[in-house]
Amino acid sequence: MANKAPIDGYVDPNIPNPNGDGDAPIIIYGYTPNLALAVLAIVLFLLLLLFHIFRLYTTRLYAFSILLIFTTLCEIVGYIFRLRSSPPPVGNPYAVINFIVQYFFIVCAPVFLSAAIYTTLTSFIGVLSRPDNADGGRKLSPLGLSKKTILGIFITSDVIATVVQVAGAALIGVSQSNRKSPVTANNILLAGLAFQVFSFLVFLVLLFIFLRNSKKVMMSTSTAEGGKGNMMQMYTVALVVSSVLVYLRTCFRLAETSQGIGGYASSHEAFFGALEFAPIVVAIG
Repeated sequence: MANKAPIDGYVDPNIPNPNGDGDAPIIIYGYTPNLALAVLAIVLFLLLLLFHIFRLYTTRLYAFSILLIFTTLCEIVGYIFRLRSSPPPVGNPYAVINFIVQYFFIVCAPVFLSAAIYTTLTSFIGVLSRPDNADGGRKLSPLGLSKKTILGIFITSDVIATVVQVAGAALIGVSQSNRKSPVTANNILLAGLAFQVFSFLVFLVLLFIFLRNSKKVMMSTSTAEGGKGNMMQMYTVALVVSSVLVYLRTCFRLAETSQGIGGYASSHEAFFGALEFAPIVVAIG
């Protein structure tokens, strides 16, 4: 018992702890997950899944659509387990496995969304390359990076950051279940988020360098090709908005985790709804 910390965390006074083998002594979320939010999320992401399946067959943008389909599937699974963490009789907010699984899928989902964003940027580089430019769009590509290099750097960064975050979240769950201090586990999670915030900030810088470099080409394309050019501008706006929303969501996660277990942001579900759930819904849509 000497290695075990006293219970320090949120316990819902209206929901008795079942004290099963897989239950933590506290609700690790810092609050009891809202049933309505979980149901709303499942419904919206299911609709977005159907929408992107439809787009896959109508636009033939295979890589982009498949990545968004994986994003919505991960979100659906994540929110199903968040639903399982809602109050009884639907769920059990004390169950550690529900916390870990929902965190894994809700954190992994934006990795596929980010990959779709990176793929869109590299597609723009290819489309807007001049006919005499045979080196993969390097004249328009930020810092002369090839499309493969951009994809390789940022997808690898996201995978590393996500693995570290999931490991940290799993260790938090195990620590809380064993009534041990989760500080070290939280620091691991914080490191993964800090790395992800940094890497995506670098991507945003490269994105805006590309937009600056390609401004004249986009304007001439819009003038010469009419509707096709206008469509390109719409996709560009969507790319920028989605990128900013993903970055906002990641910054929220970093701020939330930096406050530690039981911090103000992590103990109020309204922040999760407004800065995790909502940005990803809009970015995918």
